[in-house]
This record gives sequence, C-alpha cells and structure tokens, in this order.
Amino acid sequence: MADPVAPAQVAAPGAADPRRHDGAVHAAIFAGLVVVLAAAPFLAYPVFVMRVMCFALFASAFNLLLGYGGLLSFGHAAYFGLASYVCAHAARSWGVDPALAILLGTLASGALGAVFGAVAIRRQGIYFSMITLALAQIVYFASLQAPFTGGEDGIQGVPRGKLFGAIDLASDATLYVVAAAIFVAGLLVIYRIVHSPFGQVLRAIRENENRALSLGYRVDRYRLAVFVMSAALAGLAGSTKAIVFQLASLTDVHWTMSGEVVLMTLIGGMGTMFGPTVGALVFTALEFYLSSIGSWVTVVEGGVFVVCVLAFREGIVGVLARRLRRPL
Repeated sequence: MADPVAPAQVAAPGAADPRRHDGAVHAAIFAGLVVVLAAAPFLAYPVFVMRVMCFALFASAFNLLLGYGGLLSFGHAAYFGLASYVCAHAARSWGVDPALAILLGTLASGALGAVFGAVAIRRQGIYFSMITLALAQIVYFASLQAPFTGGEDGIQGVPRGKLFGAIDLASDATLYVVAAAIFVAGLLVIYRIVHSPFGQVLRAIRENENRALSLGYRVDRYRLAVFVMSAALAGLAGSTKAIVFQLASLTDVHWTMSGEVVLMTLIGGMGTMFGPTVGALVFTALEFYLSSIGSWVTVVEGGVFVVCVLAFREGIVGVLARRLRRPL
C-alpha cells in the first residue's frame, strides 16, 4: 500500500514539485562533496582525510539505523571492528586482493548483523540498546582471545596490495582516490535506501509503529533488514580503515568506539543525510589536532558535545536544514 503524502508535500497546480527541488539540492551537495574531496589532499594531510572518510561512512551507517530506523545501538563497534579484523587477516595471511578483503569484511559484518539483529529486535527501547551492547562485548572478548586477531597487539603490517591486481595502493595518493570512491559510493547507497519505498516505510515505523502494523507492514522484517544494512555498511567502513592504516586492533571493537559513533551522529545531526559526515569531521579533527594534550582531549570532546546539544539540539546540519526548510 502506498504511503500517504503529507499535505505540505503536495505541489499546487502549475507549481514545481518541492521533492524535485530537494533532489536537485542533494545532487548539488554531492557534487560539492566530490569537489571538496578532490581538493582536500592539497589542504590537509591525506591520511587524516581518509580517517575522516572512514568514520564518516561508519557514522552514516549508524545513522541509517538510528536516524531512520529509530533503533539506538550501543554496540555498532562490533561490526566495524569485525570487518577490520577479517579484512586485515584476509589481506595479510591469505594474500587476497584488497577489493576481495574489503568485500569479505563487509559480508562478515552483514552476517553478524543478521544474527545479532534477529536477537536484538525482539526488544525495544533501552532493552534493545543494552542487548546490542552485551552482544558487542562478546565480540570484544572473542577478539581478545581469538588466535588470528593478535590479542592486544592486533593485526599489524596489513599489506595494501594491488587493487584488482593492477592498481598499487602503496601510494597514499592512489589509496586516497580509492577510499574517496568507497566513501562516496557508500553515501550514495545510503541515500538510495533512505529515499526508496523501503526508507519511507522505515520512517513510518519510526513515527508510528502501530499505524504501520495496521497497514500490514511486517515491522520486525523491516527492522532486521535495516539492521543488517547498517551493519554491512559499518563493516565497509571498518574494512577500508584496515587497509588505509594497515592495522586492526582492539580499539575497533571496544565499547568506546560505539560511543564515539553515537556522538558523531548527534553532533552532526541525527536523521540527516550529511550530518554524520560533519559530525565525524568535527570529532576526528578534535582528536587529531588536540592529541598533544593527551587524555584531556576527551574532556574537550565532552564539552563540545554539551555545547552542540544545548545550542544545536538537532545537530549542526539538523539546525541548518530547519532554517533552510530543506531536508539535508
């Protein structure tokens, strides 16, 4: 059954459809993002920009679950970290192509998301969140004890290899182009999911679950589907991170990583398309440029989060979208 269209979205006779204008705005933002990514290596350290892209994709994947699915997970580091380990192990121990290693990490996270999601979606609210945290801790302790993960040392010296056997990723410049392509492709996939009929049903479930049930939608199936999609995309970010930094460590699966991605999403704007990218940029920049102050950086991050919550309740991009009256 087709979703009802809000009166504000119906164009008057002879007037332009506002949804077409929104699409044009989004296309312009994506084009601007490509331009920024093309210029970024000349303005900042390329490895730093690649780190931002990895975490921006991770935050966008998390936002798909929270902002559009209405499900708050406290254990998303499990999928990010598992993919990092699988990709690193496949590339170093098996010597597979980087593309295949990234694909294996993504598939592993998607599979784990299917298993964990089937368990977690049986509960809602804080119970759902605590179940995801508990399941993620299982992954953390398994990663600590598993022989192939390297324990506290992690998997180091991951070879970047040659993409498709031809493109040497040893150069940061070449790797940057590949990482940027993965990042933009990931955002486009999320954009397509959000603006598809599936995404509209997700919004309906988030806003009024009982009404969605009365319309005949299988709510649990939609929630499980978005959980798996979010886990797989988080895995794509984790796999890319393992190739970029040639490292997979316990930090990737630690509960603090799950907390950081929540902060990135809330700072940028939950339920916005481009908010998590802005949030990841702010958060990563604070960690990078304030690393000299040691553990005090967490105090600064907490202060920034408090300021953003008080001054930008919808997040940075959320406030901008409200003032422009356009979904961003």
